[in-house]
Amino acid sequence: MLARIRKLIGSAGILLFLALYVALAVTVADYVPRHWAAQLAFFVVVGVAWGAPLLPLITWMNRGR
Repeated sequence: MLARIRKLIGSAGILLFLALYVALAVTVADYVPRHWAAQLAFFVVVGVAWGAPLLPLITWMNRGR
């Protein structure tokens, strides 16, 4: 597969994943207790965790020529 096509598919996948991830994070955030420490912990985890599922996709996008 050409690198341009792979990057186009990967970019679309990243945008779709991030849109779904943000929607899920915002929905779950409504159920987090209103205590500052609970919200801090939730948003730190959610703010960092989005990258892990995307690493295989990014690796695939940059593979090859």
